[in-house]
Amino acid sequence: MNNITIIGSGYVGLVSGACLADFGMSVICIDNDKSKIEKLNNDIIPIYEPGLDKLVQRNKYYKRLRFTTDVESAVKDSDVIFIAVGTPAMENGEADLNYVVDVAQTIGKYINEYKVIVNKSTVPIGTGEIVKNEIKKALKHRNVNYNFDIVSNPEFLREGSAIYDFTHPDRIVLGLESEKAANIMKEVYRVLYLNETPFVITNIKTAEMIKYASNAFLAMKITYINQIANLCEKVGADVHHVAKAMGMDGRISSKFLHPGPGYGGSCFPKDTNALYKISQKIDEPITLVGETIKANENQKLKMALKIKEAMGELKEKTIGVLGVTFKPRTDDMRQAPSITILNELAKYCVNFKIYDPEGLKEGKVRLEKIIDKIVFCKNEYEAITDVDALVILTEWNQFRIMDLKKIKQLMKGNYFFDFRNIYERKIVEQLGFKYYCVGR
Repeated sequence: MNNITIIGSGYVGLVSGACLADFGMSVICIDNDKSKIEKLNNDIIPIYEPGLDKLVQRNKYYKRLRFTTDVESAVKDSDVIFIAVGTPAMENGEADLNYVVDVAQTIGKYINEYKVIVNKSTVPIGTGEIVKNEIKKALKHRNVNYNFDIVSNPEFLREGSAIYDFTHPDRIVLGLESEKAANIMKEVYRVLYLNETPFVITNIKTAEMIKYASNAFLAMKITYINQIANLCEKVGADVHHVAKAMGMDGRISSKFLHPGPGYGGSCFPKDTNALYKISQKIDEPITLVGETIKANENQKLKMALKIKEAMGELKEKTIGVLGVTFKPRTDDMRQAPSITILNELAKYCVNFKIYDPEGLKEGKVRLEKIIDKIVFCKNEYEAITDVDALVILTEWNQFRIMDLKKIKQLMKGNYFFDFRNIYERKIVEQLGFKYYCVGR
């Protein structure tokens, strides 16, 4: 058994497909977006993820990885089918399962023998049962009866480090209902199994819950240190020292204790909202998650307020912005703090000069409402030339080693807002800047 079909060639599907092909599997990636498939067949990667282009090219060369829109043949020729389509948030915060349901119906339409259907998408608890029922309905409509197993196999990929995370995971979570499916999935992940990666084998609903519970906890941890940072500013403490000491406690660990303008991205905002909506629906609200969501939005607004309070009158002022993606090493701007912060500042008739190593294309879309107030720049120094203030919103490595003396000469004003805490106050202030950070 080594034939795998992945339906959905977005971030999760493409990374998973390329990595599984690198494990020696024969992988077909499916997508209904013809232009995306054409790009992939021409070695054009539609997303930015370090190392993904070479991984895809290598496995295409060895004919372990293929891209197509022909879902019928891909389903029929596979032993294992991964569902890796999007589950975007609806207006009420719940996850939209329409794409998942569509895929389940398609699988039921073309399935021709026993298959393992693996849900890789992030989905609400109980989705495995929905997928199973949709496939059964499709089989009944065809008047055939093929056996299949449903597996929940949530992903834990960090954008910017996705390949490493897939090939060196902390654990593999498998929610399933049969020993046969368990053995097949161990074969799929044979490379990791032989490397003694921990496997958590449980039921489907528990696996679905593990994904939401994990992401919500990390979001809570980020929000907690941000609130501690805000308190540190008021009482005169240094949040970096607080976070360092907290991280030395083995029960806490140092990960996700980095204060800043709030979390963003494709996972944390969507997953916290979805989990909270689920808990409300069954009258068991997870109030900690609800407060985390509110506090994170407030943190973004606090950053805009910090700039307004420091600079006073903002009308016709120009602010140089470094970084608009929600984190470095990605071009993703979904729910990025920069969107809220810049839109809030724009209310005061502020103009912006923006530079981001990978986020400019996405920035023109996500910041469309205030596009007339923005000049997109070719590098960091162009973005800070003749500006009244500098704001660092994403901690790309190249922003950590800038020539501060050159910056001082290029800027018109001297406001330095370091919302990722990558510079030392004393050094910056000695050069004549008015320095503002988070929690120090």
